[in-house]
Amino acid sequence: MIVRAKPNLIGVLTSLKGSVARRIALRSLLVTLLASVIVLVETLHPAYFSKVNATPFTLLGLSLSIFMSFRNNACYDRWYEGRKALGAMVMDVRAMIRETQVIKDASQRSHLLRNLCGFAHALNARLRHEDELSVAGPWLDKLPSANTPNIPESILSRVTQQCSTLAESGELNEWRYQLMARHLSNLTTTQTICERIKSTPLPFPYTLLLHRTSYMFCILLPFAMAEPLGWLTPIFTAIVSYTFFGLDAIGDELEDPFGYDENDLPTNAIVRTIEREVLHANGATELPPVLQPIDFVLN
Repeated sequence: MIVRAKPNLIGVLTSLKGSVARRIALRSLLVTLLASVIVLVETLHPAYFSKVNATPFTLLGLSLSIFMSFRNNACYDRWYEGRKALGAMVMDVRAMIRETQVIKDASQRSHLLRNLCGFAHALNARLRHEDELSVAGPWLDKLPSANTPNIPESILSRVTQQCSTLAESGELNEWRYQLMARHLSNLTTTQTICERIKSTPLPFPYTLLLHRTSYMFCILLPFAMAEPLGWLTPIFTAIVSYTFFGLDAIGDELEDPFGYDENDLPTNAIVRTIEREVLHANGATELPPVLQPIDFVLN
């Protein structure tokens, strides 16, 4: 995720970090070169363009803009829903830290809270298709089987079992046990929401239609602009292609918010927040540092 102050005018024109300019540079350049060739042909053979009218492109451009805004809104909703789910995970872990203060056995409380931290690490790895057990293992008091299909859920089941044992022994009263069970259920909901976002992309035909239409529009647009604008056509074509290709690329990037793209969610930083609070609750005095943006990118 890009973390930086609002840039000034020069920064707006020159900033590349977090921009999609590098991803679409080749496409925009090719369309601009094509526009230059079309203008050259129009200059040499103006009769070929005498019947070209810009009206259809105006209507198509308006429709394409509306459809792209719908898609980008849908992609942003996925990004924001993922952030809300991860924020809820932090909230439920903090609540568990408070509720477990009544546990007199410091070792039992430490194991329980470290398991929750292992859950956060495992979920982060699961969303990124990484090794869940290797990142969660150092935090767990009991490792799940290597062939366990769902490591985060297995960890939550282990925490639930620990809470149940504490309730049976009288360490937790019924009211507090129900509160903790509710927070654990919320963590399951968080995992399910994130997995749904990860495993359910936007409908492919819808995305494909917008991809194709934006390419066709940018390629055909110079034919309509060549006669009235002349050699200004490549400039306006570059601006239009940057806009449409850029919106398309932004949607692609936000559709899966759990990866390593510059504008993806800072899941590592969120997990580090949970680490620090769990370690502090367990009495640690030396905490891992808060993750800071590197070159304006917070991961």
